Amino acid sequence: MNERGSSLVQALGDFHFLRPWWLLALLVLPVLWWLWRLTQQRANAWRGLVDAHLLAHLQVGGGRRQRLTLVGCLLAWSLGALAMAGPTWRQAEQPLWQTRAPLVIALDLSGSINANDLPPSRLLQARAKLATLLRERAGGQVGLVAYAGQPFTVAPLTDDAANVALFLDALQPGIMPVPGNDARQAIAWSQGLLRQAGFDQGQILLLTDHADDNAEAAARSAAARGYSVSVMGLGTADGAAYRDADGQIGRARLDAASLQRLASAGAGRYTPLTSDDRDLKLLGVLDPQSEDARAAHGEKGTSWLDQGYWVLPLLMLLCLLAFRRGGVLAVLALCAVLPMAFPAGAVDWWQRADQKAQARIEQGAQAYRRGDFETAESKFRGLPTADGLYNRGNALAKQGRYDEAIAAYDAALKQQPGMEDAIANRAAVEAARKRQQQSGDGQGGQGGKGGQKPPPQGQNQQQDGKQGADKTGAQDRSEGNSKQQDPKGGEQDGKQGDPQEDPAKSEAQRQQEQQSADAAQRQRMEQAMQQGQGEQDADKAAQANGKQETPAERERRQATEAWLRRVPDDPGGLLKAKFQLEYERRQREGQ
Repeated sequence: MNERGSSLVQALGDFHFLRPWWLLALLVLPVLWWLWRLTQQRANAWRGLVDAHLLAHLQVGGGRRQRLTLVGCLLAWSLGALAMAGPTWRQAEQPLWQTRAPLVIALDLSGSINANDLPPSRLLQARAKLATLLRERAGGQVGLVAYAGQPFTVAPLTDDAANVALFLDALQPGIMPVPGNDARQAIAWSQGLLRQAGFDQGQILLLTDHADDNAEAAARSAAARGYSVSVMGLGTADGAAYRDADGQIGRARLDAASLQRLASAGAGRYTPLTSDDRDLKLLGVLDPQSEDARAAHGEKGTSWLDQGYWVLPLLMLLCLLAFRRGGVLAVLALCAVLPMAFPAGAVDWWQRADQKAQARIEQGAQAYRRGDFETAESKFRGLPTADGLYNRGNALAKQGRYDEAIAAYDAALKQQPGMEDAIANRAAVEAARKRQQQSGDGQGGQGGKGGQKPPPQGQNQQQDGKQGADKTGAQDRSEGNSKQQDPKGGEQDGKQGDPQEDPAKSEAQRQQEQQSADAAQRQRMEQAMQQGQGEQDADKAAQANGKQETPAERERRQATEAWLRRVPDDPGGLLKAKFQLEYERRQREGQ
């Protein structure tokens, strides 16, 4: 047997239906046949009253047409049932669907976490264990909760476990605003995070050294709602002494019996913390589901392909018979005439008005990036949105048509009064127009299309301002003036001391402000250069990458490093402030 024959035999052997229950629709065929026979019997009643040679002319539609109609209906019904049943005979690789099994980790940050019965301390061991969990976990969302007297969210549920790991070094008892050890609230809070994220099922992992009856009740309630509660024990049975926030000495011991009861009530598992990953494997948190693990590693699975669509052309041909005589020709003629009734491009059948406007914005942005400002302005022209008017003002300003650009900015601000980019760019264009009028270059400050020329390159720092940016993210870089985009798509001068220009200010005031800003900037630069830490390494790295820093880029880098040195090295300060604000809010609301 040749290769083609063997493939056919294999296909026949693999043939089956994905949705075989649809084949039950074939049971309707006898009912249709019975209804047709009943109609025929009623028609035969006329044979005893009317002559046979006249009966055929008196009946509406002959018996042959009725039989053809019946056969067509039965065949169409059969083909439809077969198509819906999903015939298939071959497979194809498909990306595995990741169920994103959720896990919320609740870490006990009460004073007992400082005990050293797990050397060097419980806290450091817990951090290391969580780092391993977040690094090795395959698939599934993960969140982190810290609790003492009350629970607080460190990181909400996310697919990016590395983002959660960033907070581990900041975890310590000092960031908790309320002392204590309330595992009941921690379980309830973790359950709320899972529910808010839209999960009907999930896993809660508690890291602590003991539990009480209230925690068991909370775990039992969570398990009844589909959220299992597992526990990892911190410490040893002998325990160790620790000092709490008030300076009091206490002793912490691992109460394994209470933690086992807690895990049993929460339909989960219990294990003490171990030096290797046996504890994580026992809890089942590293590989939540086999499909999740395979999907996380980029593996693919196979699935049967639905081939029912091959039946649809036959069904569509049968549907043509349902048209009245001449109906098919009318439909074909209509399909042929409609394209000729409208000129090409006059009607877009497939896009809404907002989609057409977005397409014009994208085309205008591409033209803007190429430097074709006339084309960009034509694309932005007529767009009624604030973004469209703002972009048109940018394109007009680049052509030197300052009056029209200001009018476009005014229209954008009328629709969106708080548009900061439009306010800044309008001020810059207004200042450029005034300077051009004062220069006496023969333009006389006349606006209008083609009435002005773009400012010379020597003035681009003051005249361009932010006017070269559009909302689509296009960037403009002029000679001698390095700029960067702000989050809204506008451009800002790379120097920190460059204030936004106010048209109401005089030229002398603006120059004085600029000089003051430059003096302050030079002072910061001198301080940064005196410290000089890391600058030589950055220069070597830039040279290794084949890049040569410009003076403006070097100034910006030095300014950034100087400001970064002013940030205190307190990784837990942000979490501590966040938890304190959350605690105060709960107090105000009576929670």
